[in-house]
Formats: sequence, structure tokens, C-alpha cells
Amino acid sequence: MKDKKGLYLFDRILVVLISIMMILLITFLHLIVTAISRGTYIFLLIYTVFIAGVLYFSYKWIYRPYKESNKVLRLFHEGYIFKGVFDLRVHFNRESFLAFQKFKEIIDTKELIEGSKKHAEYLALQNQINPHFLYNTLEGIRSEALIEGVDSIANMTETLATFFRYTISNVDKLVSLEDEITNVENYYKIQKFRFGEKLDFSIEFQDDQDKEVLKAKIPKLTLQPIFENAIFHGVERKMGKGLLTLKILATAKRLIITISDNGAGIEEERVKRLNKKLRGASLEYMKEDKNKGGIALLNVNNRIKLIFGDEYGIYVYSKVGAGTDVEITIPYIMN
Repeated sequence: MKDKKGLYLFDRILVVLISIMMILLITFLHLIVTAISRGTYIFLLIYTVFIAGVLYFSYKWIYRPYKESNKVLRLFHEGYIFKGVFDLRVHFNRESFLAFQKFKEIIDTKELIEGSKKHAEYLALQNQINPHFLYNTLEGIRSEALIEGVDSIANMTETLATFFRYTISNVDKLVSLEDEITNVENYYKIQKFRFGEKLDFSIEFQDDQDKEVLKAKIPKLTLQPIFENAIFHGVERKMGKGLLTLKILATAKRLIITISDNGAGIEEERVKRLNKKLRGASLEYMKEDKNKGGIALLNVNNRIKLIFGDEYGIYVYSKVGAGTDVEITIPYIMN
């Protein structure tokens, strides 16, 4: 977006204020000269206190809020924050405050969450395929496989049906960490049919938190897209066995989930670019080619920031040939 040429309204006001301050300064200098020549300092002292008060008041009441608002708007423009732009401490006037409130209503969080969900494939499943038809068809295949004694097909079909049921229904709500892990385990079983012994998966809890932390709330479909990304952009591209690890750490206020793989890894410069994008909430990634990789990370990161705020989200650590760690940070919610 091009900057509009010319002085903005506040710039014009600033020019006027600077002009007034210059006049006051010239007057002040004139009073100093007059006071010295006449030997009268009382009025000069009063005027000095007055000028100092005006400067202090202008700095604290006008300049500092202006700089704060400027910083927030600049961070919003650069994509580092999203929801924070609606929390300006001081607005320019009542009309700008009302305009921001209206903008907040128009850009409703739920609409953005809808826009950041899976993409064409997911929407096709959600909107065009009747879930009951899908479940019934898979159950029919499973029954036929059991009759024929083909247990592997029956097991895979059951796992696939369970995975689709979880993926399609009630995507907006928060679910327990246990439900998310179960969905990841089902996804792992599906991928295991393809990769066989090349793929392995483990879960690690910090200390003895496993039973309690499993009740923590997390946005639905947070973990599986990251695992999918790890498999297709990490493990699949490496020679030898692929290891996926889910590490859970709960602090007093935060839930930190790390998904690690021993895959191909990512170049340092690309990791820096990716983390820069992950610092803010943006829908720009929806315009990008999903084959480039990283779309799943941006998708999940966007939903986390829109739901919980700009201080939460995803950070990536990676080294070529050594694998990748994707760290997810969300609030530790138990209710």
C-alpha cells in the first residue's frame, strides 16, 4: 500500500503547535532580556514556571499517548499484533474511537477464525460431504473387511472414520488436550499404514503432570496439522527412520507443547523468515502456495493469536539435517 503524499491531519496540528511553541519561546527570551535590563525577576519566574508546566503537560498528556498510539498502529501495519490495535489508550477523537469500535465489530473474530481454517479440502469435506454418509460408508467397508477376515483394512477404516468424525465436527470449540492427542494418535495410525516401520511416535510429559495436564483446554485441530507438516516436510524427505515426539510442559499460566521431528530440517534464513511471519496474526498466508510449506504453522498460529491474544502462538527451531522443533504456547486453561 502506497503512502499518501502530503501532510496528515496530525502532522498539520503538530506544525501549528510547534509554531505556537516557537512564539512562546521567542516571547520568553524577550522577557529574559527585559527582566535582566530592568532587574525585575518575579514575572520572569512566574512565566518560566508557566512555560515548564505547559511543556510537561504537553509531553505527558499529548506527546506520550501519541507515540504509544503510533507504535501500536505501526506494529499492526507490520503484522506483529492484531487484537491489540483495538486497545489504544487514547484515541484522536470520539469519532476515531467509534470508528475503531465499528471496525472491531465488522472484523469479527469468529469470521477470521472461519477464514483461517483448513482451506479448500477441509471446506469441501465440511460443506459438501454429508458426515453421516461418510461414517456409514466407512462402517460398511469395515464390516465387509471383518467378514472377509482382513483385519488391517478394518482397523484402518475404523481409525479413518474416527479421525474424520473429529476433524469435521464442532471445529470452533476448545477441546481437552487429551482429545487432541487422541486425534494425533489416530492420524499417526493412518500414516503408519503408509510408512510402516519408518515412522515412530512418542509422547513426553514434564514430571508427573500427565493426568492433570490432559484436562487442559486447547483449540481443536491445533496439533494434527503440525504433525502433518512434520511428516510431509520433514520425515518424508529424510533417509532412515522418522521420529516424531510430542512434549508437554505446563507452567502456572502457560501450556507449552513442542512437536519435534528428526527430519530434513529447515535452512536458517528460511526459519528466520518463518518466525517473522509467526510473530503476528495475518491472513496473508491464504494467498500463498501451500506446496511451499509452512502454511499449516501459519494457520494454527493465526487461530491461536485470534483466540488468546498476540503474546501466544508458535515459534520454530530447526537445523538442516537435525530436524525441527515447533513450540506452541497457549494459556493454561483447565475449565
